[in-house]
Amino acid sequence: MQALPINSLNSSATVSSICDTVTKIARQHGMDENEIKRFIEPKEVIRLRLSPRLSDGQVHHLSAWIVRHSDTLGPAKGGIRMAANVDESIISALAMEMTLKTALIDVPFGGGKAGIRVDPHQLSPDDKQVIIRSFTNLARRHIGPEVYIPAPDMGTGEKEMGYIKDSIAYGEGHATTRGCFVTGKPVVLGGIPGRHDATGAGVVTTLQCIAERMGLHLDRQRVVIQGFGNVGAVVANELIKHGATVVGISDVSGAIANPNGLDMQVVNTYFKEHQQLSGCPAGCGIDPEQLLVMDCDVLIPAAIGGVIDASVATNIKASIIAEAANGPTLSEADAILQQRGIVVIPDILCNAGGVFVSYLEYTQETQRDQWTLSDVQQRLAQRMCQRFDTVWQTATAPQRLREAAMGLAIEHLHQGLISRGLLT
Repeated sequence: MQALPINSLNSSATVSSICDTVTKIARQHGMDENEIKRFIEPKEVIRLRLSPRLSDGQVHHLSAWIVRHSDTLGPAKGGIRMAANVDESIISALAMEMTLKTALIDVPFGGGKAGIRVDPHQLSPDDKQVIIRSFTNLARRHIGPEVYIPAPDMGTGEKEMGYIKDSIAYGEGHATTRGCFVTGKPVVLGGIPGRHDATGAGVVTTLQCIAERMGLHLDRQRVVIQGFGNVGAVVANELIKHGATVVGISDVSGAIANPNGLDMQVVNTYFKEHQQLSGCPAGCGIDPEQLLVMDCDVLIPAAIGGVIDASVATNIKASIIAEAANGPTLSEADAILQQRGIVVIPDILCNAGGVFVSYLEYTQETQRDQWTLSDVQQRLAQRMCQRFDTVWQTATAPQRLREAAMGLAIEHLHQGLISRGLLT
């Protein structure tokens, strides 16, 4: 069994898997090859070459991409990923996923994504800021409230979104931007309360929904989480509040496990001090490749794509998989999980909380309004439950939630294309 390590990315397999799944479901919904081509190929791909001078005194030449996959339903929406293995194909695939996600969660956005090929863990805070500002200066023509609206993704966070807003405002000679150019900003710069935790909170809400539908008790579930970043850490701590037991967790440094449950207070304290999980006394260190096949009730991949292949799917012991990451399950593995009766909450539903709250931030800034945390949390829970119920009712079986979710998203997009006259 060869599980992908948490810091790798099987981009070709992930891209192929996403395209195959979209093509299959689009055909099932009676779409012809010309229409399917609109779903598969991005509308626009922009490649940028950044040449910032960093603190070592050297000019570094970095590749970056912006992909606007679709603007049928609205301006492209999607995060900026900073990673050493970013390439055009994976950014295009993630942009396609965003198109499906925004369509399914029913917000007036299309799908987009951006990527900068650099390892953020090797950068000083100052150098990271220089790179983000360099990216913004080059990408300015391609960023705007009606064109493409960035957000945080792997390797970026609210600080970087603040730099983007400042760069654009400064370049225009204004104190602030005219409209919402970026979401996931610090609240003090026009961000919205609850955006940081939104994706993880949405994951937990879908788990509450499926537990209710399947007659399960969330406080009796043993959970394994791959990833302890912005999403995985929120999911772990929220599930503990609901009485669940986290028995295994990992990050880029390694994995820890405790069959009796990890003390998340110890985990959080250790991680805050050491910025890694390896060596944490809350559990025993285990091989990260074994984490996905640990004995548990709920498995939550919350790191990168392509980690569940056929061999992993054959050995998974969980009865529910909640896809907090984008594209964690390859198509070959999906078929095996269905045959084994394992229920998968698909990524375009499970982790859509972030883009929904980004939409709330977009409307807040556009209208010069102010939202409270309780307003955001209430709206998020309501929308996630509504969309989960629609997917559940559409699915012919609990093991076919992905087909139902993607079918609903593709139908929505198809309606948009027809309404526009099929010329866009």
